[in-house]
Amino acid sequence: MAQTQRQPRQLGLVLTLFLLCFNALFGQAAAQEDEAILTSEIARLNNQSLLWGPYRPNLYFGVRPRIPKALMTGLMWGKVETYTDYQTSLRYTCEQNEGMKGYGWDEYDTRRGGVQSIHDTENGIDITTSFVKVPGGANGGSWAARVKGQLQEGVPADRKTAVILYVTQEGLGTLEAVKGDDENGYEGDVTLNGNSAALGDYKLVFTKGKGKHPKSDHKVAEVRGDAHTVVQSLTYQEEFLWQAKGVVFKQLKESVDAFVEKYFDKEDPPPAWQVFQLENRPGAGNVQIIQRVFEGDFEFDILFSSASAGTELSSADLTREIQEATESFGERFSSVFAIKAPFTADKYKKFGRSMFSNLIGGIGYFFGESVVDRSSAPEYEEEDEGFWEEAAAARARNKPTLEGPYELFTSIPSRPFFPRGFLWDEGFHLIPIADWDIDLAMEIVKSWYNLMDEDGWIAREQILGAEARSKVPEEFQTQYPHYANPPTLFFIVDTFVDRLRKANGSMPVVKEHLSQGVDLSSASIDNVEVGLEYLRRLYPLLRRQFYWFKKTQYGDIKSYDREAYSPREAYRWRGRTPAHCLTSGLDDYPRPQPPHPGELHVDLMSWVGLMAKSLANIAEAIAPEEVEDYTKVLNGIEHNLDDLHWSEKDGCYCDATIDEFEEHQLVCHKGYISLSPFLTGLLKPDSPKLGKILALIGDEEELWSPYGIRSLSKKDENYGSAENYWRSPIWININYLVITQLYNLAIQEGPYQETARDLYQRLRKNVVETIYNSWEETGFAWEQYNPETGKGQRTQHFTGWTSLVVKIMAMDDLPEAVPAAPVEPEYVKDEL
Repeated sequence: MAQTQRQPRQLGLVLTLFLLCFNALFGQAAAQEDEAILTSEIARLNNQSLLWGPYRPNLYFGVRPRIPKALMTGLMWGKVETYTDYQTSLRYTCEQNEGMKGYGWDEYDTRRGGVQSIHDTENGIDITTSFVKVPGGANGGSWAARVKGQLQEGVPADRKTAVILYVTQEGLGTLEAVKGDDENGYEGDVTLNGNSAALGDYKLVFTKGKGKHPKSDHKVAEVRGDAHTVVQSLTYQEEFLWQAKGVVFKQLKESVDAFVEKYFDKEDPPPAWQVFQLENRPGAGNVQIIQRVFEGDFEFDILFSSASAGTELSSADLTREIQEATESFGERFSSVFAIKAPFTADKYKKFGRSMFSNLIGGIGYFFGESVVDRSSAPEYEEEDEGFWEEAAAARARNKPTLEGPYELFTSIPSRPFFPRGFLWDEGFHLIPIADWDIDLAMEIVKSWYNLMDEDGWIAREQILGAEARSKVPEEFQTQYPHYANPPTLFFIVDTFVDRLRKANGSMPVVKEHLSQGVDLSSASIDNVEVGLEYLRRLYPLLRRQFYWFKKTQYGDIKSYDREAYSPREAYRWRGRTPAHCLTSGLDDYPRPQPPHPGELHVDLMSWVGLMAKSLANIAEAIAPEEVEDYTKVLNGIEHNLDDLHWSEKDGCYCDATIDEFEEHQLVCHKGYISLSPFLTGLLKPDSPKLGKILALIGDEEELWSPYGIRSLSKKDENYGSAENYWRSPIWININYLVITQLYNLAIQEGPYQETARDLYQRLRKNVVETIYNSWEETGFAWEQYNPETGKGQRTQHFTGWTSLVVKIMAMDDLPEAVPAAPVEPEYVKDEL
């Protein structure tokens, strides 16, 4: 009887366990499926939201999608008062010293749009371009732009301005201009119909808009009309499509030559605008040139409507969207970047909006082949004395090849001078962008890591395609797989991980679907599993890059009997020459002379330490079994920084080399390199080294100036010498790191808290005023600032890392602490 009773009980227990396992297994599978659906949905919405934009930042205004071989547009304009005007006044690509008082985005949000102002003093006109995106349909939605031209004060009211919209379609697809009623041109709107696999069917409308068109009673008016809008439809080989000015001038020359031969009368010449009018030849072609001449002020719209959206955009829609985008940007900017004292005046807010908008408005999409030397020449190991000469001979001997094509979604340092991706710049660019839109920042990080090769190398400069190469001298185009660059993208990954940690545990239950109203700027944080999945996919690439650094940029400890805590942790930049260390990002900063294979570089060791610290942080979340690997490296670096690079005599960290007796020798050039362990956060708040580091920062005879921290000490023999690129000027990326680390010290108790607070307060104010004053005077942000005058210099419109000023203005004001009033002890009756 007992045995009989036991069997049903055992059967019930087995059944219960089975059901529990079944529910656990399939419940977990269902949850994983939900998470996969959510991740996929967010990715889809993200791609739709970010598809279109002014992603041709090398142009004053150029719109394209972030897909290869697609529809692209570019705006041109120039005055046509004389027969020579158009040849020199036609604007298209951003250029330095082109008669601009300033240009750039006054407000811009990558997911919505914004407004740009261009002050073209040479042409006597101010151009405003307003761009918006309208979601809908299956092909990335629609977009529209409004272009306004307003003559500047003092310019004659009848000034003639010729405007051209240059439209191309790469790859498979169609593009055709709908013919008008008048063979000489169009009185009203111009419509282009197109189709491609990625974009589906679409319509692009160039509206009639507002503005006066010049009239002429010259006899040639019969063949050239009264300044109609004209369209030329052409077919060019794809490799020539990007050369817009060349194509336009070729067509103009053909048109002008034919006109002059038939109609030109020297005794009775027609007005210039009539001569430089293209012949109207609309039709099918992968190049569509739309030209219109205005007299005085003007306005017109460009309306791109995706057929899958169901409705076509109108000018009224555009007016509404511009207003809503402006209101949204203003509210959001005030929330994300809450400007703190003493920069709360409206002038600083306007300045901050402009600086950030030009950073995020400088994001571009690039596609094409890269020039790479993968010869792996033994000379590239740089192991022998005189290695730089052997390496130079090998570079001259070897023939690089084209690799790719690759694609990159990235912000850029400068629209006129550096309109391409720079690896170490990008980490700094993304610091403010991550505050605004963390998902956008991580989309850019992903794009960069998609460029990594199987070894873990990412080229430090991304010059993708013929258009990008046209801005770079040939000797600088080739990329070398043994060249590194500071891994600043780890700044952004750290930010992402920290925000995920704060969000974890406070999120709602996973949803299967997201509406288009979701906040895509933080979707991967608001849905923690989505963020963790992103991190799981990125982590192997970060790890691979870290070990690539350790393998290719190692420094030699053992061969020279150096005394160090760790026999492994020492590093040397490859690519050194006597004059430069371009791979370090600090180009001409003084290094030991002559270069030696036994050199050790303190800035590189600091960057590797930052990577190890960051990877340990990431591994805690997704690969806890690997945390120890990174902490061991970090521990070795923290010790070896002192053992191999600290000079007690000079009171700073220094590079090291090997002297004539084959002994370890420190070579100290006080400046940014001396601060590297501090800048990368490797010094603890109670480090005994900090006192001397802070003294160096605050010494007016060394690094301190009224305008920011100098790149090199005034006392250094190389100060201000040779190229003087990183040998005295103030650079904002490094000043930002100094300010950030000073702030971190100032808000926590420690022996250097008050010193750090004082330096922080003064440096923050000095740097902001330096950038603001130069911007107010010139209309531009600059690549660097003069330590003696504070004036901006070198590259203008440098709205890459100089835009970090918006972060600095949003940091806390830390006025001098006021001692607390003494508190009278509360009277307590003695019960005893």
